Amino acid sequence: MVQQTQLPSNVHVSQHPCLLAKLSQLRSKDASAKEVKSLIHEISLIVGCEALAHAVTATPRPTAETPLGFSYQTTTLSPETISLVPILRSGLGMVEAISTLLPNPVPIHHLGLYREPISLEPVEYYNNLPDHVSSSSTSSQNRLAIILDPVIATGGTCAAAIQTLREWGAHRILVLGVVGAVAGVVRAAEEWPAGVDIWLAGVDQELTDKGMLKPGLGDVGDRLFLTIGK
Repeated sequence: MVQQTQLPSNVHVSQHPCLLAKLSQLRSKDASAKEVKSLIHEISLIVGCEALAHAVTATPRPTAETPLGFSYQTTTLSPETISLVPILRSGLGMVEAISTLLPNPVPIHHLGLYREPISLEPVEYYNNLPDHVSSSSTSSQNRLAIILDPVIATGGTCAAAIQTLREWGAHRILVLGVVGAVAGVVRAAEEWPAGVDIWLAGVDQELTDKGMLKPGLGDVGDRLFLTIGK
């Protein structure tokens, strides 16, 4: 097991026992596509709960009235401007869980990145971030961006997404994932240490020569969308 001391201080690996058991189930080659989808969702809920408890705060709002006529103080989140950024394709499996946790609907912006097979470096093929602004902007529109990416392998894709969002004007970035390789997680965490926190269910020590985690989860996108063997 990877010790937290091996990782940068902005990387957080959950020790929730239910999460560890679900991660063990997700690793199994015998898990069906339906089970993979459910486990990604459930793991994302737990990781998301832990991450958001540290990243947002409750802010008092004006009073309202209950059905019995009693007044109470309403509450909202701070920051109020939050965006979800799933990395295609596998990040789509985390969207519903994190959307469920948030009290109000938030924008969902998709980034398409793949690893070039030889260099294993990221190539961007899709980006629907609106109103591209510089990181020096004082606008509050891009206050907190949440990257959803189940697997951090070499870290190149995650680092590229972080850099893209920083240039877009995100004030702070959360990376929510299921599992990552030590070297890849460190690479992503060091892309913008002051502005990024990474939250994971587990960390593996090794990568294969093809850039896959060992033992890992296999290709999560293929497992979710039944495209294994393409």
